[in-house]
Amino acid sequence: MPKTYIAMKKSKDKIATGNILLAEPFMVDGNFKRAMVLLCDHSEEGSLGFVLNKELDIPLNDLIADFPVIDCNVFFGGPVATDTVHYIHNVGETLEGSIEVHPGIWWGGDFEQLKFKILSGLVDETNIRFFVGYSGWENRQLFGELELGSWVISTMKYDYLFEDEVNDLWEIGMADKGDTFSILSEVPASNVQWS
Repeated sequence: MPKTYIAMKKSKDKIATGNILLAEPFMVDGNFKRAMVLLCDHSEEGSLGFVLNKELDIPLNDLIADFPVIDCNVFFGGPVATDTVHYIHNVGETLEGSIEVHPGIWWGGDFEQLKFKILSGLVDETNIRFFVGYSGWENRQLFGELELGSWVISTMKYDYLFEDEVNDLWEIGMADKGDTFSILSEVPASNVQWS
């Protein structure tokens, strides 16, 4: 039986762009303890996503020179390419080059247009989230982690990105899965710290 089939069978869900990955409760990797990751790209070549619930205490304007002032939170997107900044937003195709990853949720887009829209008041902190680095998996690596039970596949909800309390996202995501996952959402987070 192919490994891909086993991984999908164990997870009971097919993995795809726009899915959420919830770290299993006892994951030891400090980058992903109690993490909720939005997959923005998933293909045979690999997968890419951003941790939605690891806020950094860094002003955006300290990271990007000559950027309009915007009162936005900055998040740790993952341990890959931490010298890069990425963004997820809800302004859709009005930002050229954006990729829709879930209904109403878009990734990237023209950087100069983004700056203009912020200066014009067309984009503010309610429309966008910025991430330092990203979470990446090479070809078949994520399937291997799923097979080991490191992740729970779930459905993305708009509120996870723009409405829900960031510090509670992992618990909310687990509870939203229902059944056994609701019980896992209540596992104490004692000694869980970001590295």
